Amino acid sequence: MTAVETQPERTALAWQRTGLGVLAVAGLLGHRALHTGRPALLLVAGATALLGLAVLGALAPRRYRQVRLRVGHGGAVRDPWAARAVTVAVLLTAAAAAVSIVLS
Repeated sequence: MTAVETQPERTALAWQRTGLGVLAVAGLLGHRALHTGRPALLLVAGATALLGLAVLGALAPRRYRQVRLRVGHGGAVRDPWAARAVTVAVLLTAAAAAVSIVLS
């Protein structure tokens, strides 16, 4: 098996790890909201969880299909739109964590 054959799978795993990481932060935010008795943080946790689900349910499968198709045809696999979308999701997650710290 060559590196080209495994590239779509590695890409899919990286996107899944990113989505799971965002969901983990959402879980920690939810725990903190319940522990500190701040229901407003539950909204932040819920929004963060939706970002994680968007990465896992929409962006990751879309990106896997793109990479698999492009590698199969010998084309370039970069996709600036997808990279920007996941970067925004991660930055919003970081902002949610910062809000949680400031409000506590």
